Amino acid sequence: MFCCPAINTLGQQVVIKGVLTNDIDVESIQVYNTTSRFNTITDQNGNFEIEAFKNDTLVFSAVNYYTRKAVITEENYNFKHIEVTLVPILNELDEVYLGHRLTGDLANDIKNVKTDDPFNFDDVGIPGFKGKPEEKIPPVLGGVVSITSVDVEALYKYLSGYYKNLKLLRKWQSQDAAVANILHGYMPSLLEEAFGIPENRAFDFVLFCVETTTLENEFKNENYELVLDIFQKKAPEYLKGLVKE
Repeated sequence: MFCCPAINTLGQQVVIKGVLTNDIDVESIQVYNTTSRFNTITDQNGNFEIEAFKNDTLVFSAVNYYTRKAVITEENYNFKHIEVTLVPILNELDEVYLGHRLTGDLANDIKNVKTDDPFNFDDVGIPGFKGKPEEKIPPVLGGVVSITSVDVEALYKYLSGYYKNLKLLRKWQSQDAAVANILHGYMPSLLEEAFGIPENRAFDFVLFCVETTTLENEFKNENYELVLDIFQKKAPEYLKGLVKE
């Protein structure tokens, strides 16, 4: 009997050399390979290098740009090169006209302020909801099944595992956002110099800390001493597992 050996259709992993084509703010942009979890940052000219297979997805994250995903195409893979343009986040305030009848009562005066365009929370740095609400995950008892009715669609989503996968996806998205924020304050070069974490493993290391410690909460609460303490304690454990790979 003839047996055909398994072949990796994606080919070998290669080093992709990339560049951001934006004119400004091209340094220290986070570049993350969602497949291998390798990551890097751009230099002052927007250049970067990262290992990837064909069809891997790269995620570009920065404070001044919208997050962008780019798939390594066959052309990118063959030429070992990719160019990416990021869309900047514009924080220009809309023109505001203040009338002459200011009373000194802040609540009433705000009602009389006119703007040319709808108010945007991001423009003034105030957290607020935008866009469509997330799909709610109802409780089985009372939400899906009650004494008087059954929500057939919601019941199907529970039985098919849809809600379970949705919860998992939201958890991953939340963790990825948390890691990106932490790495903005603690650059991969710092993690390598202080704790011996390879720069291309910085994202994975911080994600490991987020999943196994209170790192995310400590960072949000600005307990930076505890953040460094967590890095100090978890680095040997992470590096020990890295050697076994």
